[in-house]
Amino acid sequence: MRSGFIKALMDLAEGDERIFLLVGDVGYSLVEPFIEKFPGRFVNIGIAEQNMAGISTGLALSGKTVFIYSLANFPTLRCVEQIRNDICYHEANVKIVTSGAGLVYGALGPTHHVIEDMAVMRALPNMTVIAPCDPMEAALATRAAARLDGPCYLRLAKTGDPVVHNATPDFQIGKAITVRDGTDLTLVVCGGIILNAIKAAEQLERQGIHTRVLSMHTVKPLDTSAVLAAARNTGTVMSIEEHSIVGGLGSAVAETLAESAITNVAFKRMGINNCFCSEVGSQEYLRHRHSLSVEDIVAQAVQLLESRLKEYELA
Repeated sequence: MRSGFIKALMDLAEGDERIFLLVGDVGYSLVEPFIEKFPGRFVNIGIAEQNMAGISTGLALSGKTVFIYSLANFPTLRCVEQIRNDICYHEANVKIVTSGAGLVYGALGPTHHVIEDMAVMRALPNMTVIAPCDPMEAALATRAAARLDGPCYLRLAKTGDPVVHNATPDFQIGKAITVRDGTDLTLVVCGGIILNAIKAAEQLERQGIHTRVLSMHTVKPLDTSAVLAAARNTGTVMSIEEHSIVGGLGSAVAETLAESAITNVAFKRMGINNCFCSEVGSQEYLRHRHSLSVEDIVAQAVQLLESRLKEYELA
């Protein structure tokens, strides 16, 4: 996803002199092409993310479109106060871009696990939250974020993420993308975990369960129409995210369903329970430990469908 981001950003900077890139002493082997081509619009702030938020706000209020980039938690959780009071309160045209979302840096321990960021960013007024599912979406999201006038959080996974779309999708902020359609169950997904969801949907298909997969790349504002259509059309909805089940995509979907008039929908959140990931290991290992593997998704889907069927039989 990082490569999709930087390529799109360079294309944008070529035609727009207002675009600046600030980094927190990271991104080596990624940002050098930008530095070489636009040296006057690049600043390495150093490991001082709170300062980076303030400087980016000053630039934005001077008419610039500012992208700030760093790893995982550091430009988000480390400087929430500055994001709230500087960027969001002033509706500054600042785009916060992170890599290493979720459990990408699993071997580095809880300090580098990014599992609360969407919840925090969702709670901030004026903030748009985007978690693209693949490199194609990452590039499209970068372009969409640049067009957006105001704060935006762009949550990326890593380098080497697989492309899941067969063709360039119609990417619009706040509009879900249907990756595959189905009538029995809907998986609402954000971020790189979508590959596990697609593989799970393929396994479920072989069991006769026709599964819809939605790339809900925009967590705020959520595509409530897509969620409600899924609830009406399939009756069973699961949210899947590499993030805490508290405050992220699952919470957004649950809020939408709870406030709707739909009463006969079965819903389950899949994500990381309200805990720290105390184990260390690869991303795949930690996904398995926190029940986010393909097999876990299939098992939870079957269980949810069976529970719904039993409720109908009892009724």
